[in-house]
Amino acid sequence: MSPAIMFQGTCSNAGKSLLTAALCRLLARRGLRVVPFKAQNMALNSFVTADGKEMGRAQALQAAACGLAADVRMNPVLLKPTSNTGSQVIVMGEPVGQMRVGAYLRYKPEAWKAVRRAYRSLAAEADVVVLEGAGSPAEINLKAHDIVNMRMARYARAHVALVADIDRGGAFAALAGTMALLTRAERARVAGFILNKFRGDPTLLDPALQTLTRRTGKPFWGVVPMLENLRLPEEDSVSFKMGITPGLRMGECLPATADMLDIVVLDLPHISNATDLDALRQEPGLRLRIVRCAEDWGHPHAVIVPGSRNTVADLRFLRATGLADAILHFARTGLETSRGVLVGICGGLQMLGSVIADPLTLEEGGSERGLGILPLATRLEADKKLLRVTGRACACLTANVPSGGSGAATDEKLLVPAQEVEGYEIHHGRTVPLSGQVESCSLPCESVTQQPRVIMADLSGRPLGWGLCDSAGRARVWGSYVHGLFDADAFRHAFLASLRDDNGMPPFEGAPYALGPELDRLADTVEKSLDMPAIYGLLGLC
Repeated sequence: MSPAIMFQGTCSNAGKSLLTAALCRLLARRGLRVVPFKAQNMALNSFVTADGKEMGRAQALQAAACGLAADVRMNPVLLKPTSNTGSQVIVMGEPVGQMRVGAYLRYKPEAWKAVRRAYRSLAAEADVVVLEGAGSPAEINLKAHDIVNMRMARYARAHVALVADIDRGGAFAALAGTMALLTRAERARVAGFILNKFRGDPTLLDPALQTLTRRTGKPFWGVVPMLENLRLPEEDSVSFKMGITPGLRMGECLPATADMLDIVVLDLPHISNATDLDALRQEPGLRLRIVRCAEDWGHPHAVIVPGSRNTVADLRFLRATGLADAILHFARTGLETSRGVLVGICGGLQMLGSVIADPLTLEEGGSERGLGILPLATRLEADKKLLRVTGRACACLTANVPSGGSGAATDEKLLVPAQEVEGYEIHHGRTVPLSGQVESCSLPCESVTQQPRVIMADLSGRPLGWGLCDSAGRARVWGSYVHGLFDADAFRHAFLASLRDDNGMPPFEGAPYALGPELDRLADTVEKSLDMPAIYGLLGLC
């Protein structure tokens, strides 16, 4: 097989994904065809490939670092948790079922076959493969069923770099303890250690590095510094939940300022595709706050209800915490005063509707009343929609326009394009307007129209989102199934400019959102920090 190296960690969130992306970038710069690979990923941040397959968001980023299109073979098994004990299992980009732990363990031999087929096919096309492990290879309760750490390293004949996060403390004990719990053959596969996320003078670590090298016989390949404000998509929502994602504030009901937009993002227990916020969190003149209780609501200019892998459970969470009432009040005030915008993305769109039916028990089963803000009905169906989309957004999303139009997707008055939009859909829900049923809406005020408008459509005219407009024709409540909407600079900047105009704020020049420069910054830092000749030597590249 092609030469291979694998980043494994002493814990989750040690930085394996970003180190993999960095090495992919460095090898690609050398003119090599390098590919990333992660046998099994457990994450709710997923991506849709050009051929309509679902894979982990981290491997899509690593593919971009290689200069390649995302390929589902790079992440053949994806687990999307729906509860503490069950996940949707996706193999080679397609869902194969909802499984609790026991059922998945019985299925794992089939998953391992898919992993091996994917790896052989991918490695045959590459000069080098950079693999990523998951969690820790020393989880002794999981090792018997391992398909992503040492078992995968052995199959790929990969050298292993063991990574520890020194920022959270206990890094040396974690490295020594991990080595102690590995078998002799597994320890032999570990080629070197890396300390990640260090703040300070790395020379202060020298005595500890030397001691651990003597104890384990393994060299340290370097100390990678903490990279502040790195604007790259996260593999999962761990950093989001901990409130340590750059550009996101946890809670903090802060006072309003004259020139700073305040946008609230609801911290749903089963939040998915939190990467939808990545482009927003880098914008100047914008405060993006994570809110999980009504006490932290404050006075936002916009509110985003993000995607969810268990929409019904998260809807119940909103009601239990008082956030549902805060959302309703915000939407009503926005429509009546022409201030504020409420946005729902994917599962968030479903929650803003009137009802969510789950007859197949894909999530919780039964039928659940929605927030009732948008007169829409959603039914969760067996077939999962996975596709990339390109379309047009209505002018009402980003500018005040005269009201009018029937709401049909082909209405030229409605679909005067403010901006082109693109992204991807990942959902089981089929959502339709409730024709003529304004009584199903929780916002009975004069500015609410009888029917929700189609505020976004693909190039064939298929609706991608719906909204309610105020008396001036501005969409004050809207939702869409499209992930990645805010990644496009033109649409995002026009949306923010309209919010600023609504609130009498001066214009603010927006920042571009581009992964390339951030990947280069990451790669440059890693190249300066690690013993690259040693790594290249192991791969036979010196």
